[in-house]
Amino acid sequence: MNLKQLSELLGLSQTTVSRALNGYPEVNEATRERVLQAVKETGYRPNKAAQRLATGKAGSIGLVMPTAPGHQSDVHFGEFLAGLGEEAVRHDFHFVIMPADPDDEVAALRRLAISGNVDALFVAYMRGHDPRLPMLKSLSIPYVVHGRSFGSEPDYPYLDIDNEGAFYDATRLLLQLGHTRFALMNGPMHLDFAIRRKNGVVAALAERGLALEEDCVSHALMTDEQGLLAMEQFLQLPERPTAILCSSTVLALGAIRAVNQAGLRLGEDISLIAHDDVLPLLKPENFSVPLTTTRSSLRAAGARIAQRLIGTVKQAGPFPDQELWKTELIVRASTGPVPQI
Repeated sequence: MNLKQLSELLGLSQTTVSRALNGYPEVNEATRERVLQAVKETGYRPNKAAQRLATGKAGSIGLVMPTAPGHQSDVHFGEFLAGLGEEAVRHDFHFVIMPADPDDEVAALRRLAISGNVDALFVAYMRGHDPRLPMLKSLSIPYVVHGRSFGSEPDYPYLDIDNEGAFYDATRLLLQLGHTRFALMNGPMHLDFAIRRKNGVVAALAERGLALEEDCVSHALMTDEQGLLAMEQFLQLPERPTAILCSSTVLALGAIRAVNQAGLRLGEDISLIAHDDVLPLLKPENFSVPLTTTRSSLRAAGARIAQRLIGTVKQAGPFPDQELWKTELIVRASTGPVPQI
């Protein structure tokens, strides 16, 4: 069924049907509901090319995906995209994914923005003093940043979690349990969330006159292999840490393997708190020793960013320009009092 046939079925003009489908405010709610019900019953799908000519909108949101030989994919980003996709499907929006060399990301974003193939952009993996921000601010299309850029003026639209607050609270919990020797397994050091999480740990320790030693910090891709390697190194220190903070449950998976191989008991000899992005295949409560976590859903963040971008394109706002979500600290069995030696 095409637009003309749908219009004839409803006894409405093609213009009215098109405007109802595209969310124009001048179409009254009763007419819009009638059109949407007919769409559902007939299985009508708008022709994207015709829709673009009629509205000047591509019906797409875009991202640049850094890729190169040796550049590893990330399970966390896949979960974020799942949330973004769920919301896009609800509004019949498409993704345009533009692969680019990591060193060409700024230029690639600009090319995508001026291509006419997208109505809005989103950007992830934010860095300190991120070089993409000045270019994004110069564009005429909407964008939203997932995360923030440490050291940059916070004058851009973003959605982020309070990474510093999350790891400050986690560290405070371990301090209250009597721990004084801490280690941090973090993401790559140039990424904003890693900077802020380390700052949260350092701030909480400083309140007790303690410091986070450099040999007790690891920065790496958040994989179980890296978690294993980092924990093995921590356990070889002359004074091994008794309190571990992990930036991901994926890192924690490897870390716990190292703890078990060393004959130590999680929650007794070693306490561990991980950040839980609510990855469906890695639930902290299903670990052999359930993990204490800071919790915030990546899928929910993806859905919210899509909602904001699509809503802005459809002029369905207003939306907040900046959102900072608090995390939830969930105490389970992987944290306990400092061991008595």
